Amino acid sequence: MKKSLIIIVAALLLASCGEKQPKETPTTTEKPKKTVVVPNFNADSAYQFVAKQTQFGPRVPETQAHADCAAWLSAKLGEFADTVVVQEFRSRLYNGKAVDGKNIIGVFNREAKKRIVLCAHWDSRPFADHDPNVANTHTPIDGANDGASGVGVLLECARQFHLQALPERLGIDIVLFDLEDYGPHQDEAEKYYDDRVNFWALGSQYWSKNPHVYGYKAYYGILLDMVGGPNPNFPKEYYSQGYAAWVSNKVWRRAFDLGYRPYFSNELGTMISDDHIPMNQIAGIPTIDIIDLQPNSINQCFPDVWHTVNDNLENIDRTTLGMVGDLLVHVVYEE
Repeated sequence: MKKSLIIIVAALLLASCGEKQPKETPTTTEKPKKTVVVPNFNADSAYQFVAKQTQFGPRVPETQAHADCAAWLSAKLGEFADTVVVQEFRSRLYNGKAVDGKNIIGVFNREAKKRIVLCAHWDSRPFADHDPNVANTHTPIDGANDGASGVGVLLECARQFHLQALPERLGIDIVLFDLEDYGPHQDEAEKYYDDRVNFWALGSQYWSKNPHVYGYKAYYGILLDMVGGPNPNFPKEYYSQGYAAWVSNKVWRRAFDLGYRPYFSNELGTMISDDHIPMNQIAGIPTIDIIDLQPNSINQCFPDVWHTVNDNLENIDRTTLGMVGDLLVHVVYEE
C-alpha cells in the first residue's frame, strides 16, 4: 500500500512539474549579415601612377606631353574598366583662344542603375603664377599634387575595382577632366574677371552639359583635388556642404571611423570654385570636393607649392594618397 501511494504521489509530482514548464519559444533563424570585403588600397601603386604622369612633363593642352599622357591614361584605364570613353571637345579660353581638350571616362558595371562618379582633373597649370621666384611665373608646372595626385588615386581605385568585383547593383564612372587649370595668369586676373563666366573647369563644364551617356544620372559624385601633399587638411569645403551636405557628412563620418579624423576635420572650409560646381549646378549631381586647404599657407588657402614649380613629385606623400584612397574604396564597397 505504501509503495503504491509513493508511486502515485511521485507521478502526480512529475505531472505537476511538467505543467509548470514554459512552452518552448519557436526559434527564428536570422539571416546572417552580409560581410563586406573592402580591398586593400595600395598607396605605392597610386604613387607610381602619379609619378608616371609627371614623367610626361607638364600636361598643358595642345602640347606633346598632354597628347602622350592622354594616350597613356586611356590605355591604363582601359586595362581596368569595362568601357573607356574619350570625350573630345573644343572650348574657348579666357583670352578667346579656342583649344582642344579630352575628358577620359572609365565605366564600371555599365548596366547598374545606381551610379557614383569619382573624378579629378588630369591637365596641369601652364603658369607657375604663384611661384615666389618671378622668373618662374610663366613656367608650366608638373602639377604632381594639383591634378596628378587625384588621378593617381583614382587609377589605383580602378585597379582595385578590376581585381575585386564591385557590388552588382552599383556602377562607378571615373571621369578625368581636362582643361580645369587653364584660367588666366594671376597678373591678368582682374583684366579677365567676369562673374558671369567661369574660365576654369572647362572640361567639367562640357561634361556636365554633355555627359558620356545620354540622360546620365548619378546618385552622387566625389571630386579629388590636391590629395597627395604631406600633412593635409581636408575640411568640408563650403560649396560641397551647401550643395551636397549629406554626401560630405557621409564621407567624413567614414573617415572618422577609419581613424582619419586629424586630417578630415569637421570644420567648414572656404569656398572653392572647382570641377564640382558645374557638376552640381549643370548636371544636377550632388558632388563634393575633397581638397587640401591650408589656412596658414602663403598661397591663399592652398598648399605652399600650389601653382609653383615646386608642385613636383618630391612633394607627394604616399601616406596621404593611401589615406584618401582607402577612404574611397570603403565608401564605394560599403554603399
